[in-house]
Amino acid sequence: MHKTATLILGLSASLFLGTLMTLPAASAAGQAPDPDVCEDKINPPKDVVTQGGCIVIERKKGNCMACHAIAGVASGNVAPPLVSMAQRFPDKNKLRDQISDAAKFNPNTVMPPFARHQILSKDEIDKVVEFILSL
Repeated sequence: MHKTATLILGLSASLFLGTLMTLPAASAAGQAPDPDVCEDKINPPKDVVTQGGCIVIERKKGNCMACHAIAGVASGNVAPPLVSMAQRFPDKNKLRDQISDAAKFNPNTVMPPFARHQILSKDEIDKVVEFILSL
């Protein structure tokens, strides 16, 4: 009886782990998504946070990691690291405004005005905000 239970548990664990290994890669909470997830044309990410993370790491779009340290991706150190963002920006609208045009708050900023220069659409900025608040 004990050997049968051990065998069943072992097989169940193997099946469970095998199932996990066949699921698409997802980003770990609090870090940038895996580029493979973002580039998956057959099964693109459906949740807003991952979509925002994909915009953040897209070099032709957000490219945020060029200046900001972001967990899970090689990143820069010119600008503040993107950590504890929900605590730093409890008002989502202020974060959205910062991303849209940081020069409104700091005329000497080197951060691109993503909305004013139409680098990102309003929808893309909203997705980036959701991702950044998850860090």
